[in-house]
Amino acid sequence: MSLVEFSSDAFVVAFFLYCFAFLFYVIAIAGRKWSNRDPQVHQKKWSRIAFITSTLGLAGHLVFFFTRWIGSGQIPTSNMYEFITFLGMAIMIAFTIVYAIYRKPLLGMFALPLTIIVVAYAAVFPQEVQPLIPALDSIWLKVHVTTAALGEAFFAVGFAAGLMYLLRAVDFSSKTKEAKRAQFWVEFSLYVILIVIGFIVAVFAFRGAGYEAQFIQEKSVIDSRGAEQTTEEKVDYSLPPIVKPYNSQVVSVDSFLGMDKPLFEAPSWMDGVNAGRKLNTVVWSVIAGSLLYGLLRLAFRRSLSKVIHPLMDGIDAEDLDEISYRSIAIGFPIFTLGALIFAMIWAEKAWGRFWGWDPKEVWALISWLYYSAYLHFRLSRGWQGMKSSWLAVIGFVVILFTLVGVNLIIAGLHSYAGV
Repeated sequence: MSLVEFSSDAFVVAFFLYCFAFLFYVIAIAGRKWSNRDPQVHQKKWSRIAFITSTLGLAGHLVFFFTRWIGSGQIPTSNMYEFITFLGMAIMIAFTIVYAIYRKPLLGMFALPLTIIVVAYAAVFPQEVQPLIPALDSIWLKVHVTTAALGEAFFAVGFAAGLMYLLRAVDFSSKTKEAKRAQFWVEFSLYVILIVIGFIVAVFAFRGAGYEAQFIQEKSVIDSRGAEQTTEEKVDYSLPPIVKPYNSQVVSVDSFLGMDKPLFEAPSWMDGVNAGRKLNTVVWSVIAGSLLYGLLRLAFRRSLSKVIHPLMDGIDAEDLDEISYRSIAIGFPIFTLGALIFAMIWAEKAWGRFWGWDPKEVWALISWLYYSAYLHFRLSRGWQGMKSSWLAVIGFVVILFTLVGVNLIIAGLHSYAGV
C-alpha cells in the first residue's frame, strides 16, 4: 500500500472519529436531563470522552496530511479536495486550542458538525494527486494557504460560538417585532447550514446512483490579433441538469423523475470555471436542504432554533460571547499574514506583481476589512453580546463566499481552485 492510499484510510478514520466525538458531545449536553447521575458528573465524564475522541480524530487527520505530503512529494493544499481537507483539519486545531482554554463542551456540539460538514464537502472533489501548475510551485504558496486557512478556522470557531450565543440569548417566547426578527434570522442561519448538508447528501446520492449528464459548451475567445475564435468544451454533470451551461448543447442526459432535459440555461455573465454546473449544484443544494429542513420541522413540529434553545440552559451567554471574540482575535493576525502579506509575496513571485485586483484577492481584502471593522466595533464601540455575535455569524458567510462563491461567479487567476 502506498502512502497516498494509507493517507486516504487515515482520512476516513478521522472522519468517523469526528462523528463519534460529536455524538459524545451531544450525550454530554443533552444527556444531563435523563441521566440518573449528578448532571455535572455526567457532563464532565462524557465531555472528557468526547474531547479524547475528537483529539484522536485530529491525530488521524494529521497522519492523513503528512503521509499524503510525503507520498505525493508536495504539500496537499494544491486543489479543492486538499485545501478543504486542510481547512477541516485547521478548524479542529482551532477548536482544540479554544476548548483547552475554556473547557466548554457545548462548543464541541457546534464545532464538530462544522468540521464534519467541511470534511464531507471535501470528499465531493476528485481525490487524485494532481501535478502542480507553475504558479503553485512555490514555498510562499505553502505558507500563504496554510496560514490563511488557519485564520479562517479560528473565524469558523468564532462563528460557532456566535451562533450558540444567539441560540442562547434570543427570546424565542417573545412576540415583539424585534424578537421575531431575531428569531427569523437565527432560524435562517440554521436553514443555510442545512442547505450545505443538503448539497453533500444530493451529490453523494446521485453519484452513488451513477447519474450522468454531458454537454458541449461553445466559448468565444479573442486571440492576440483581435480575431474571435470559438472553442468547444465538454461539461459533465453528476446531478440532474436543472440548469445547463450557457451556450451549450445536450450530449446525453439520464432521465430522473421524467426530467430528461434541462429547464434553464445559466446566464451569460456567470463566467467562472464550470459556472453552469456549479449553479446547478447550488439549485440542487437549496432543494435538498429545503426538503431536509421541512422534514425536521415536521418531526419536531416547531422551529429548529426552538428545539436547540433549551439545550442552552445553564450556559453562560457571556462565556460564549467571550469565546467568539477570542477566537476571532486569535484568527485575525494569522489571517492577515496568510491572506494578505504572504499572499502578496506569492503573487509577486508567481505573477510579477504584489496586487492585481483578481476577484479572490479583492474578496480576501473585503474579508480582512470586515473583521477589522468587527474588532473596531468590539473594542472601540463596546459592541458585545448580540451585536458582536451577529457580526461573527455574518463574517463567516463572507469567508465562505470568498472561498466558494467567487469561483462560482467570477473567473480569475484563482479559478483553478474550483476544478
